[in-house]
Amino acid sequence: MKFVDEALIDIAAGDGGNGCASFRHEKYKEFGGPDGGDGGRGGHVFVVGDVSLNTLVDFRFSRRFEGQRGEHGKGSDLFGAKGADVYLKMPIGTVITDAETGEVIMEVLVPDEPFILAKAGDGGFGNMHYKSSTNRAPRQKTLGYPGERKTVRLELKVLADVGLLGMPNAGKSTLIAAVSNAKPKIADYPFTTLHPNLGVVRVAPEKSFVIADVPGLIEGAAEGAGLGHQFLRHLQRTRLLLHVIDMAPFDDGVDPVAQAKAIIAELKKYDKALYDKPRWVVLNKLDMVPEADRAALVADFVKRLKYKGPVFEISALTREGCETLMLSVFEHVAKVAKSEQPHVAVDPRFDVAKDGSLHLGNLFLKHNEIICAVVQGVGNSMTPEDSTTIESSSEV
Repeated sequence: MKFVDEALIDIAAGDGGNGCASFRHEKYKEFGGPDGGDGGRGGHVFVVGDVSLNTLVDFRFSRRFEGQRGEHGKGSDLFGAKGADVYLKMPIGTVITDAETGEVIMEVLVPDEPFILAKAGDGGFGNMHYKSSTNRAPRQKTLGYPGERKTVRLELKVLADVGLLGMPNAGKSTLIAAVSNAKPKIADYPFTTLHPNLGVVRVAPEKSFVIADVPGLIEGAAEGAGLGHQFLRHLQRTRLLLHVIDMAPFDDGVDPVAQAKAIIAELKKYDKALYDKPRWVVLNKLDMVPEADRAALVADFVKRLKYKGPVFEISALTREGCETLMLSVFEHVAKVAKSEQPHVAVDPRFDVAKDGSLHLGNLFLKHNEIICAVVQGVGNSMTPEDSTTIESSSEV
């Protein structure tokens, strides 16, 4: 399936049906009165997140989506049927923006939850609504209201906890294949990866995170060199960036430090927020460096780069050092995820103290004792000395 992460579509919700101006015609009923029904509402345009999708290719060639118009009202108090709704299934992580104003309408983050992208028009009123004590034969009716119409831009940003960043042929695809079940294309030429790949890394039962591999960057990507930086948007939702660096390039004239600085400069040009994300350095392909020279090579690299963050020495091909790296990544991701959770207020009556005691109002449970504490001012002027300590039995 072709990977498409951008699309421009036109959407139009259905117009409402017109109301009907009709009068009851029946034998022996000379003045039957108005019986024109209302028009039905049009069809809404909904957006639904689908976890089974990972591309916007369905919107590349089909670019217009219209809700059905509501049926017109009829005589004999018949209301028009509502128009059929349209449901657009999109991959999780899709950002929907108004093409004219640039305003972000919504982000598809929750699967299987419909969201109205274009609201349909309501149906018009029939003449039965205008009957009154002074107007027994109204001929008024209203037309159906038009539905919303807009042009929207779809932009897919994959949902991943960790993103891999680096030059082409740095070993990013080899790394994601080594630590997850992802099967990216791997070859010994630049730009083997042409679209993002996602993999799930499991470090223990029920402990996992999602890692994303994007096409490599080169110097001048901000000006369109290589594949440009069009895929960097897929790293904007990550909690951590792993800067993968080739420590054993084929060309002896290539300087890994200069390449690393070029990547950092391109990152800063693209998005300051992405540049400020936590970024760890991963030195790859150290299996191709003689073991006696590794320590000196790594120390020289870190010194010239002037980097003070975490540095990991790995070989994605032999998987040396990958386990330590993934465990450290999981700890960081779990810590960040916990800090992002909203604070839940705890009822002070059921607060758990640091010493492990449970406070239930005026009742304190600690170890195997139940201590009934009395607050001054409550009861008949009892003092703390009057409180009773009851040893809990095995049945408590």
